Amino acid sequence: TIEQVDASYDIPMRVVVGGLRPGNRAEPLDAIRGLLQHHWGQVAAASGQPFDLAGLDREGWTYDTMTADTAVVTMRQMAPDETLRFFTRLQSAFYAERVDITDPEAYSELLEGFPVDSDEFMLNLASSDMKAATEKDFEEAAWLGVTAFPTLLLHDGTSAVPLSLGYAPFERVAERLNSLIERNHPDVAEGLVCDIDSGVC
Repeated sequence: TIEQVDASYDIPMRVVVGGLRPGNRAEPLDAIRGLLQHHWGQVAAASGQPFDLAGLDREGWTYDTMTADTAVVTMRQMAPDETLRFFTRLQSAFYAERVDITDPEAYSELLEGFPVDSDEFMLNLASSDMKAATEKDFEEAAWLGVTAFPTLLLHDGTSAVPLSLGYAPFERVAERLNSLIERNHPDVAEGLVCDIDSGVC
């Protein structure tokens, strides 16, 4: 959905990590395995995205998103234009490929194909400055009222309006986005709203 939005609208996009289960909010997998199996199954059925449920077979593992959250913020600082692609790579690695993205050692391979120096990235990932920047993302998400993941917001310079709370197909997001643009910004609507099939704006 996000890739289609990015391809269809001339609107800058910024990824903010909300902190699903970071640090002191992390949970032992043993305590939430059944919940996640059910939830992942629902998301796979709704979105068509692949999930490998064998990733939930880990024993004694803690579901802590802090490393992945910080990695996204690190990429945003080092290569802003690659943030969404890197976020997507982490999602695919964790949910579909059973990569343990809570382990910093996994990132040397996950960084392949991205225009950043791996050693510099790993130093930044472990830094207190980057952890502080990640906490600021959590605060921003909370200030924006984000309570579901993922959430897609349209910010027009004065307010942030939800386009989706949780997963939504592109058609639903596009309908909402077109309506907001045409109602609130008719002067720029023609240049922003594009036909995804023809590419005509």
